[in-house]
Amino acid sequence: MSQRLILATRNPHKVTELRAILAEAGVTPDLVGADAYPEVPDVKETGVTFAENALLKARTLASATGVPAVADDSGLCVDVLGGAPGIFSARWAGRHGDDAANLDLLLAQLADIDTPHRAAHFACAAALALPDGAEHVVEGRLSGVLRHAPAGSGGFGYDPILQPDGPEDLVRGRTCAELTPEEKNSISHRGRAFRALAPVIRELLG
Repeated sequence: MSQRLILATRNPHKVTELRAILAEAGVTPDLVGADAYPEVPDVKETGVTFAENALLKARTLASATGVPAVADDSGLCVDVLGGAPGIFSARWAGRHGDDAANLDLLLAQLADIDTPHRAAHFACAAALALPDGAEHVVEGRLSGVLRHAPAGSGGFGYDPILQPDGPEDLVRGRTCAELTPEEKNSISHRGRAFRALAPVIRELLG
């Protein structure tokens, strides 16, 4: 399959990550990021759920370009904070995409919380929208516990503080930022969501 597919992001790490996830699922479109269409403005995430925001971004890009589009919205949900930062994860400290500030603020907020009460999960909604109006959305999750300090240099966002649940022979007490890209993709919320979406992409674009 070589049909073009747009991922609604200007983050090159996410494009690379999704390309690998889809390839592992046997789906190999001509995947590009939103930078390939600079005339299309960024979509404001006005939804109140991950699914709403993902569909909003995919729908807007597909309509504006006439090209099938996928989008995801994801974030960290901390049990003791009632699910926050949630949809506000990327701008928790006030400025969108400031990973270091977001990490510092969250760790400060949880400074007095002991490990048994630091449960959290990454959530991801992945959406596909076609120019003809067809849409599909799926969700994935990765549960774990938050470390008291960052560890690892891989990944992005809150990866350095979430130690995921998962096969002990894979995780071995490491954070998401200490996993290799392949290890992370095999268990991540984004990996699970987009693997679930891959057969739909194959069917609708094939």
